[in-house]
Amino acid sequence: MYPVSDRFLARLAENHDPAVEVLLFLTDGRTVTLDHIDGSVQVDRSQTVRRTCTVTIADPSVIPRSPADQLATYGARLRISRGVTYGDGSSELVPLGLFRLDSVSGDVNEGPVTLQGKDLSAVIADDKFTDPWPASGTVVSAITALVQRSLPTTEVISSIVDVAIGRKTYDVEADPWTACKEIAAAAGAEVYFTPDGTVTITTLPDILTTTPVWEIAAEEGGVYIRATRGMSSDNVFNGVLARGENASDNVAPVRSLVVDNDSSSPTYWSGPFGRRPKYYSSPTLTTTSACTAAATLLLAQAKAPNASGDISSLPNPALEPGDVLRITHPDGSRELQQPTSFTVPLGLGGDFPISTISAKEDA
Repeated sequence: MYPVSDRFLARLAENHDPAVEVLLFLTDGRTVTLDHIDGSVQVDRSQTVRRTCTVTIADPSVIPRSPADQLATYGARLRISRGVTYGDGSSELVPLGLFRLDSVSGDVNEGPVTLQGKDLSAVIADDKFTDPWPASGTVVSAITALVQRSLPTTEVISSIVDVAIGRKTYDVEADPWTACKEIAAAAGAEVYFTPDGTVTITTLPDILTTTPVWEIAAEEGGVYIRATRGMSSDNVFNGVLARGENASDNVAPVRSLVVDNDSSSPTYWSGPFGRRPKYYSSPTLTTTSACTAAATLLLAQAKAPNASGDISSLPNPALEPGDVLRITHPDGSRELQQPTSFTVPLGLGGDFPISTISAKEDA
């Protein structure tokens, strides 16, 4: 979760007006504060571009009408923040994302106007290779080179143990952001843009060993609204076989099979769910340990959770996918959940539905 004060978290459960700021950075150096009337930021860990936004404003003057307007708009960026206001008139904001402005449309005379954008991973993804690109070295150095090839000033922050990768040459027309994700997987990690516009390389927190960052409780002063439960076995796997073979580095083929070996799990490898393996291969994997790390990450994404469902609460703009949450239901039962996707509203009111990737009972 993005760092916030204890006062911030307590305020989320109280009656308050949200504080929202939408800044438009034009390519000619101007910064425009947009008075919005609606909008949202969508966050989805399963998507290649993790954060997208929609902002609705009343003023139609932002619609490009001349070549000069188009020049200023093409390449413009949006910075969106949401937070809370306090009774003393002060406020606390957290960033929801730095976005490339992709479209502006609306009634040119009366409005409203809708702006849409994607986080800056879209800039890297669209800057496809025009020449073969050799990736080598370590996970962090290779990803940093790819990110700064398109965004030279972007900071790359890593919290993983860096490991060497096998050499791989990406073809002309290949997607550099997909390459970043493939390289991160060699260390059992994921890579994405944070809400403040930096790139992070990290691993998914362990739901059973990580301290919950927020409690959603169905009690007086809590933020719980409702919860749903369900389970489906479609596209669910309980084992991942990761393989690596790299003739360029003269490395013998390596492999590792990681399975759900929790006998209490509904997707237990040797249980009634059956064996349903998924396969992954990459020349960046040159050791058995690298294959194991990659397979472990993919298994966390691919297997069915012990319980799945959606939680609706009052909005928390500081939330991140993968955060560990403690949920207390009306019957007093508790569980730990990790969100995979949610939508942060930019207007007043509204539910804050959170889709989860895993859940465990909490004693």
